[in-house]
Amino acid sequence: MGRPRDRSSGMGLLPRMEPRPRKDGLVTYRYHPVGGKPINLGTDKNEAIRRVLSMNGKAENTGTIEWLWGEYRQNADWNRLSPRSKEDYAAYSVHLLRVFGDAHAGNIGPPEIARYLRKERAEAPVRANREVALLSNLMNVAVEQGLIAANPCSQVRRNKERARSTTPEPAEFAAFIAWCGTLSPQRQKIGMMAEFAALAGNRRVEFLELTWPQVDEALGVMRIQRAKQQDGQVKFETIDITPPLADLMQRLRALPRAADCLYVFTTRDGNPYAEDGFTTMWHRTRAEALKQGVIQTSFTFHDLRAYYTTQHKKQYGSLPDLHANSATTARVYDRSKSVSRKGLG
Repeated sequence: MGRPRDRSSGMGLLPRMEPRPRKDGLVTYRYHPVGGKPINLGTDKNEAIRRVLSMNGKAENTGTIEWLWGEYRQNADWNRLSPRSKEDYAAYSVHLLRVFGDAHAGNIGPPEIARYLRKERAEAPVRANREVALLSNLMNVAVEQGLIAANPCSQVRRNKERARSTTPEPAEFAAFIAWCGTLSPQRQKIGMMAEFAALAGNRRVEFLELTWPQVDEALGVMRIQRAKQQDGQVKFETIDITPPLADLMQRLRALPRAADCLYVFTTRDGNPYAEDGFTTMWHRTRAEALKQGVIQTSFTFHDLRAYYTTQHKKQYGSLPDLHANSATTARVYDRSKSVSRKGLG
């Protein structure tokens, strides 16, 4: 009768490596080179993997999460990401690499990932979900390069997330916009950007570099490219310029700017706002509004996309086309506090 099959000792091994369980409970590892005799690698799994990598002319860190992070940033999937998504992933990588950076992909299984989600990052469960999403992308690279057989992240349940429910009421938001109009010219622009987000429903990354040629006031429309594309296809949105949007555009045109400046929302030197600069100005403006009692709700700028969705449904009776899947729009952005329906006649 042969030895009982031991599947666990073979987890995380490189191709052509073989585990051989011993009676004393240890496992001896061997490597089968093409056309050659098996090579004994000893009982230290990590050392055995390093020896195989060395024999195949690869660096000792090949297959580690830190190495995969470098590989991921050189492939097509990374190049298809928006600049904002790349910044987010770079931020997510900091704590992820601190914990898993030196670990080989094959040595990370569902238990280690679950521990990371529930224990290591217990104080930041939502952030942990984002970090494991990045880890999943790195594991896909490992699968494609033959370092592991399957992505272990797909076997682990993510932390439960509660959708945001915060959005300002119309009267409160109107008071905030009116107050912004009393501030410095640059703070006024921050208020106008908030007003634009609430009226048009676009992400700020989609309109930070909005130009006047995209605004066709004669036809009463503006064309804006979506930040998140489907299947790599560029998609533009044609947005009707409603009377409130037309009034906003007139106020923006009236602001002092260089004659050759094409950007709608500009800094003092006539350039579009960078993400960091805008975020700083927004947080300061909102904090001052809260301090002075202009607003009572500490809404984020992204909550204004939900404000647009909620008011769109209230005004037109349907959700706007913001995502390929309308269920995503309903789940993430519809923050209606009450619904209307008819009784039977």
